[in-house]
Amino acid sequence: MFSEGWQNWSKNLRLLLRRLALGTVNVVRVASLHKLSWYEKFYFYSIGKGLWITLKHFIKAAILRRTVTIEYPEKKRKYSTRFRGMHTMKRDEQGRERCTSCFCCMWICPADAIYIEAGEVAPEIQHLHPEDKYAKKFEIDLLRCIFCGMCEEACPKGAIYLDGPGEMATDNREDLILTKERMMQIVGGPIIGERQ
Repeated sequence: MFSEGWQNWSKNLRLLLRRLALGTVNVVRVASLHKLSWYEKFYFYSIGKGLWITLKHFIKAAILRRTVTIEYPEKKRKYSTRFRGMHTMKRDEQGRERCTSCFCCMWICPADAIYIEAGEVAPEIQHLHPEDKYAKKFEIDLLRCIFCGMCEEACPKGAIYLDGPGEMATDNREDLILTKERMMQIVGGPIIGERQ
């Protein structure tokens, strides 16, 4: 009994608060649906408009020979100068490795895709390295890399570039981990020299 009175009282209070908050409520008349004529029912205009667009594309491709696509495996597009492909490592003019394992590229990489182990240069390989320290192990995980180019910008020696090929498809995940030796074999730009 008490609960029914409480429910009625709370319901009345809610109605009162709603009326105070809203004030007067204006009733809006909803527009009735437009009756379609016989030609609107068949959608002739819409179908004709769609077919006209299709016909324009057909004329451009078949008659005027303005094709947009290329036959990819046989023909390849020329990449722009700003294209970022696979990573390559460059050598200096004497054929020595430019990388001195300063770890700048590893620390700046936002995807944490670069791993470097530094090593001391032994006397028998001194002719291959310009400084006392070299990258004993240098790996880039292409599965994590986002190709932002920050490693290229951070390198003070100009050792790493993203000017390799763009085709990286493989069926083996281990092939997408680039080692230092593989990066020196990839021919993107010149092995010796600066970025074009």
